[in-house]
This record gives sequence, structure tokens and C-alpha cells, in this order.
Amino acid sequence: MEAEIYRRVNAVLEPAVRRGLGAPLLTPAGLVVVEMTGRRSGKTRRVPLAALRVGAYVMIGTVRGTSSLWVRNLAANGAVRVWLAARARPMRAFVLLPGRAPRTPRALPAALRPIWGALAPLSARGFAFALLAPAPAPPRARRAKRAASPRASASRRATRSRSR
Repeated sequence: MEAEIYRRVNAVLEPAVRRGLGAPLLTPAGLVVVEMTGRRSGKTRRVPLAALRVGAYVMIGTVRGTSSLWVRNLAANGAVRVWLAARARPMRAFVLLPGRAPRTPRALPAALRPIWGALAPLSARGFAFALLAPAPAPPRARRAKRAASPRASASRRATRSRSR
């Protein structure tokens, strides 16, 4: 019964949130859609969630702990897309689960470290949280971006003119 209620609410809410309704833009709190891969089915799953945005990071949580399927899916595969303000952004999920040591992203800003640390005792009480960090660009994309930059172009031209 509970799962059916969530399914119906999400079916209405998810498309609206993906279009930007309730996005955390002017205020740090709002709604996002987290798109993930189902741990058993391998299918793409989307779920609208209340979120707290801090810079490029997004924090989500639930009082339902591992009863929430999205928590188990994120714990199994942390590669996600987050729909924020009508744009999909690739992110990496770090999940705080009861009974597991927390993983902290290396690039986590100093302002977020105490908040992330304060959530660990709550996860021991059955709550679950996820920190969604910006995914690093794939190596090819980084190289292509570097090659397209004006500085790189000027450097290549200077190298070519010296070799002539």
C-alpha cells in the first residue's frame, strides 16, 4: 500500500520537478529528481526528493533508511544524474547507511565537512543520507575542452611558428 502511494505521487511530481518546479535556486532547499540505475533490474529509475543544495553539492535524506529503494539503489551504484532547475547533471552519490563507515568525497568543501560528519550518528539510528557530488568529466571530455581553449590554441600556434 505504501509503495503504491509513493508510486502515484511520484508519477505526477517527477515530470514537474524535472521541468524545474520547486528547484533549489533562490533558496538552498527544494526539489530535485535523482535518476539512477535499479540495483536488481538495471532499469533507469527516477525519484523526486527534497534536497539541500550547497554550492555544486546536493544533500538528500530519508527517515525511512534502507526501506527507501532509492537509498539501496544509490548504495549499489553511486553514478547518478540529478535534475536540478530543468537540467540533468551527472553526479556521484556518497551514501550514509546504518552500520557502515561513511565515505567522504576528497573534494568536499570545508563548509560541508561538519554537516556530513554530524549526519553519521543519525544514520546509526536508522536514517539514511546521500551526498551528491559533481561527477568529474570523463578524461576525453577534459582533453577536448583543454584543446578547444583559447590559451591552448595560442600555445599550439606559437609552437608551430617556432618549428618553421
